[in-house]
Amino acid sequence: MKKSLLASLAFALAGSTAAFAQDVSDNVVKIGILNDQSGVYADFGGEGSVAAAKMAVEDFGGTVLGQPIEIVDADHQNKADVASNIARQWYDTENVDAIMELTTSSVALAVQALSEEKEKIDIVTGAATTELTGAQCSPYGFHWVYDTHALAVGTGGALVEQGGDTWFFLTADYAFGYSLEEQTSEFVKANGGEIVGSVRHPLATNDFSSFLLQAQSSGAKVIGLANAGLDTANAIKQASEFGIVQAGQRLAALLFTLAEVHGLGLEAAQGLTLTEGFYWNRNDASREFGKRFMERTGRMPNMVQAGTYSAVLQYLKAVEQAGTDATKPVSEALHSMPVNDLFAENGTVGANGRMIHDMYLMEVKAPGDSTEDWDYYNVLATIPGNEAFIDPAESGCDLVSK
Repeated sequence: MKKSLLASLAFALAGSTAAFAQDVSDNVVKIGILNDQSGVYADFGGEGSVAAAKMAVEDFGGTVLGQPIEIVDADHQNKADVASNIARQWYDTENVDAIMELTTSSVALAVQALSEEKEKIDIVTGAATTELTGAQCSPYGFHWVYDTHALAVGTGGALVEQGGDTWFFLTADYAFGYSLEEQTSEFVKANGGEIVGSVRHPLATNDFSSFLLQAQSSGAKVIGLANAGLDTANAIKQASEFGIVQAGQRLAALLFTLAEVHGLGLEAAQGLTLTEGFYWNRNDASREFGKRFMERTGRMPNMVQAGTYSAVLQYLKAVEQAGTDATKPVSEALHSMPVNDLFAENGTVGANGRMIHDMYLMEVKAPGDSTEDWDYYNVLATIPGNEAFIDPAESGCDLVSK
């Protein structure tokens, strides 16, 4: 009788273990970091985002629901077709459960559409277009770090209030640039400012001279750089060579992060106003993370890299809460859980997938005001999340109940 009882108990335990293992597909939770690792945005996210994702896995404990967590990564070369092919292979043959980062708006939109088709989760930390949580929203798509609306509210609003009421835009010629120019223009005009002109430039151009001369001759008080990465840095360098700032016009770097400030140097970047969702030297938690990231990468993290850490960590928490890595339960958990970590305090996720959190208006310090390496910003203001981001009910996302 004892043997029979023990056999029954062993069978029950074996069945329980098998059922538990089935909660994680293929006995591993696999997350893909897909971004630019060799082009104009390589410093913007790049290998730093991969490192941040791995840090999140380590901090979570390395396993979830008793199964290992794996990070894979690839370079999408800022090409939507390349990104889509990699994402399709990851989903179809490599059993990737979620894809994150996705720098470049055209890439993010393409991969989000594919992810919805495949019923897989994507969390965008590196792209800016509000279309991701607007007309092209997805029940499995999330937008985590920043967007063009938040950048417009931050940088655009600050300069209009300081008297920068006429603007000329240098705009990257793709979806991100158009969206950033449009959002900022609307905000400038709503606050009494005027748009006097704009010009579009190719992605990764090396020569901004003709574009800058048009901006200079416009007489605008503010030249808005609706671009990112090396494009913004090159435009600032060449503007300095033309003496544009010295002559009285101001440069507004509408998407510029700590990584680009470091590459440019404080001598050239001093006085720039910009908006980020994270600064390593803002509080104790951000400083602790920044120092660990520095030990691993030799650099301090910007908002994209810290945001990727947050996205991976929150995804793993959602898998744990859902008790499975199946897409629909994890998506429901991501929508319902508050976000509290070194990146966001009391962040919330709207029905459209937009993670709403505070943003920060920064001014780049003069070289003499910096007290240590990577001490580049003065935090001028905190922009509450409900001001920085579009109300989900007004986003144009058909998933949101009106």
